[in-house]
Amino acid sequence: MTTTEATTGPVEDVLGTPYTAETIALADDEEGRVVATLVKRSAAAVVDRAVLYVHGFCDYFFQTELAEWWNERGYDFYALDLRKYGRSLLPHQTPNYVTDLTTYFEELDAAWARVTDRDGHTKVLIAAHSTGGLTTPLWVNERRPAELTGMVLNSPWLDMQGSTLLRLVGTPLVKQLGARRPKFHIKRHVSGVYGRSLHQDHAGEWDFDLNLKPLSSFPVYAAWLSAIREGHAKLQAGLEVPVPVLVMSSDKTRWTAHMSQHAHTADLVLDVDQIRRWSIAIGRHVSYIAIPDARHDVVLSLPDVRARAYDVISRWLDAWVD
Repeated sequence: MTTTEATTGPVEDVLGTPYTAETIALADDEEGRVVATLVKRSAAAVVDRAVLYVHGFCDYFFQTELAEWWNERGYDFYALDLRKYGRSLLPHQTPNYVTDLTTYFEELDAAWARVTDRDGHTKVLIAAHSTGGLTTPLWVNERRPAELTGMVLNSPWLDMQGSTLLRLVGTPLVKQLGARRPKFHIKRHVSGVYGRSLHQDHAGEWDFDLNLKPLSSFPVYAAWLSAIREGHAKLQAGLEVPVPVLVMSSDKTRWTAHMSQHAHTADLVLDVDQIRRWSIAIGRHVSYIAIPDARHDVVLSLPDVRARAYDVISRWLDAWVD
């Protein structure tokens, strides 16, 4: 199969009514059959506005409060589970694995066509988290979709964590290794503290499938990490995203020694100073806001914190988009 086509029409999603899910068939890759999944929650009234949400690494769409908030704001809400993630992960596939971030452009193109050409939305926002916040600006920079009105990026992954020396030395090695041994497993320690701080069976309030978003994360492979570093390089060289962009993150990062103590009040995954530094590389109209005590996924923060985050989005929309 070399062309994109829908393999199923919308059916009831695993989240239940009113969520629907649509499977999108993509071109086969070296592992075989590939699909993406487009989830939808419609606003109460017929609207011409929509938001398309794209998740991060070791993630998928389950943030129902986020969808409901956008519906209440007057937007139809769509979420794209990328290939090899979440609803789109097939038994024969390596979870979360690609060797080039532009591979995702196929499903982003397909989803955008369904949101706009098929469903008739003429004003569409992109909302994206973490790795999705890296991939989507690269896509927008290349595609320049006419219907795009703005972007909301939630803790986008814009640089590799660690010292400048580590990044300068490590990146060429990762690229060489990725070219020679694409599925070489990059060993790393994942404490699971962040995942436990979210999940309702542990220290959190959210319900998600631990097979699709495991507390210990999925393995990281050399070619995938090389693709991430190539994406970082493209973004840091400067993009021309032509619409207003809102970037949000926590106001602080806490690493391993402080994780348990700060699990509910800091980003345990990314360096927020890097997010702030590189946000301006996305385009010419970028607003950056640090949300005090936010988690890595800002909209999964504690209730009072995420309420502040939604207020930030609302005020930004009033000023620059709606």
